[in-house]
Amino acid sequence: MTVEEFRMMMAEANYIPAGSNLHLAFHAFSQEALKITAELNGRYHEPDEVRRLMAELTASEIDESFVMFPPFHTDCGKNLKIGKRVFVNAGCQFQDQGGIEIGDDVLIGPQTIIATLNHDPDPEKRGGMFSKRVKIGSKVWLGARVTICPGVTIGEGAIVGAGAVVTKDVPSRTVIAGVPAKVIKKL
Repeated sequence: MTVEEFRMMMAEANYIPAGSNLHLAFHAFSQEALKITAELNGRYHEPDEVRRLMAELTASEIDESFVMFPPFHTDCGKNLKIGKRVFVNAGCQFQDQGGIEIGDDVLIGPQTIIATLNHDPDPEKRGGMFSKRVKIGSKVWLGARVTICPGVTIGEGAIVGAGAVVTKDVPSRTVIAGVPAKVIKKL
């Protein structure tokens, strides 16, 4: 399966049965992601080299304004879209099979987790997965150790406080915090 076929199928998929061709594609892309992130995380790289490795990981162009402090981990890499002037701090983990879109001018704090999959709650089908895309609008600031759950959209200019667990969409230009995250104030 090509990267484009994978992205197209994931954009249409809600449920991925265990052992399906799409599920097997996850595993193939995961093995490639493990190789690339091992190289990325295994030693120091100049910023241009970090961008080159991220372009290889995502199979897409990475803007020269992108900055990341490894280590970085992802289950796939191929369904991750990164805007311009994005900063990703150390220790982040992105589960991007379901799709992660990051807008321009986004700051992502250390040890942030972004998830796009949930396993089937039925014990007889536990290997199956539900997929939901995560969208992070432009000019968003995610504090340290934020967790974003599948299907969440974070509106433009929002701030997510450190340690927040984001389970619902976030309105633009708001500050949210807590577990689960709630709106603290409007900007």
